[in-house]
Amino acid sequence: MSQLTLQPIERPRDDDAFVEFLSTHEFPFHVRPRPTAEDARARLAAGVVDGPGAFGCLVLADGEVVGIVTLEDLEDDAPLIDLRLAEDARGRGIGTAVLPVIVTEVFGRFPSVRKLEGQTREDNVAMRRAFRRAGWVKEAHYREGWPVAGGQPLASVAYAILRSDVQSGTTTPVPWDDEP
Repeated sequence: MSQLTLQPIERPRDDDAFVEFLSTHEFPFHVRPRPTAEDARARLAAGVVDGPGAFGCLVLADGEVVGIVTLEDLEDDAPLIDLRLAEDARGRGIGTAVLPVIVTEVFGRFPSVRKLEGQTREDNVAMRRAFRRAGWVKEAHYREGWPVAGGQPLASVAYAILRSDVQSGTTTPVPWDDEP
């Protein structure tokens, strides 16, 4: 396995790397599977990596950019991550391996964050496995919650990891059967 690191995106220095990555890869399980360079620049202008409550990093494997992770809602104590990997980085265990790196970075950099959340489409089996293997817990299954261009909405499945669980080395279960 490659040495995985995160490099915080610095603007404007890393703008071209961000734009190139997003516009040269396909992300079949995202709402916009083929972002253009214009889409990527619009995301930068909107503050996706450095706006209020936002933070972004390049994911590096042995120094080469293999992905991007962005966080939104950092003003809350439970921000949402968006992880995108290059096509040739998928299927190699990088998703599972980088999630703990992301957790360490976020919990270390943002002391007010108590929980990290991520969502994926129900048919993104690889990402769902990566979340589980990295210790994240399924917390929700939003039926028809993910829009699909030209198709019927699919379920959005939410996973999360708690700072307290990471610190204690335990996993707090979700009380699924708690209704009176």
